[in-house]
Amino acid sequence: MDWHDFDWVDAFSDRAFGGNGCAVVHGGSHLSVETCMGFVRETSLVECTFTGPSDVADVRVRYFLASREIPFAGHPTIATVAALRARGFIDKDDLVLETGAGLVPIRIRGDDIEMTQIAPRFGAQIPADLVARIIGLPADAIVSPPQMVSTGLPFCITVLRDRAALDAAVLNVDALRDLAASQGYKGSDMLEPFMVTLSGATPAGDTYARLLIAPPSPPEDPFTGSATGAMAAYLWKHGLMDKDSFTAEQGHGMGRPGQARVTRVGPAQAMTGVKVAGQGFVLMRGQVCLPQ
Repeated sequence: MDWHDFDWVDAFSDRAFGGNGCAVVHGGSHLSVETCMGFVRETSLVECTFTGPSDVADVRVRYFLASREIPFAGHPTIATVAALRARGFIDKDDLVLETGAGLVPIRIRGDDIEMTQIAPRFGAQIPADLVARIIGLPADAIVSPPQMVSTGLPFCITVLRDRAALDAAVLNVDALRDLAASQGYKGSDMLEPFMVTLSGATPAGDTYARLLIAPPSPPEDPFTGSATGAMAAYLWKHGLMDKDSFTAEQGHGMGRPGQARVTRVGPAQAMTGVKVAGQGFVLMRGQVCLPQ
């Protein structure tokens, strides 16, 4: 058992209790998978990160859900950099993180932390009726073909007709499992549809999204940075977003409003990356005693 410093950071928010929380365990990248998952369950957060030294980047970051390790996640990346910066572990404005999805460039400008997610990968289109069953909505609530898209972690991007449909969505876990079995997806794929509407939760927003999650994670994610990058790539590729840079919102219906600035790298049909920027508020810090 060893003691580790940790920071609890609300990512994609400039205030306490906004955006999405993530606990960052400093010097914990060597810990076992079982220990890391156990820590996530103990916090009741969606994801936590564990940092350590890297031979190829400034910092190595491992990302965990309550159920498994994942290669990359967006809001934990913002949280990790905010925590490292607040403790003085980084003293420069441009750095690189080593993640399971590859090297992630980070740029800090004032209080904004911008990550460049990898070039989008567009996967299979999922039948709208299957996705509609998963989210408890009629098929005509979906206005564009759902598709698996990844900018580091795959998500089923699902565009809904309006805010009313978004608010009415309820996750059907049995239907989610049926889809996974029928399509041959593995546990590392986030088949829970990332639902988005083409208007903000506030006048400042261009999009508003929700992500409902299957157990053992909490039932809804307040802000999903990796899915936001994938969603933006989908909108650009399918001609649904005219702006090269726009404001994405999520979490307002949970009382945890979050906001990100999303910017395309390269032309819409040949993107080389997606930049996602937001702030991180360090809510608490302390020490935790964890088994190896």
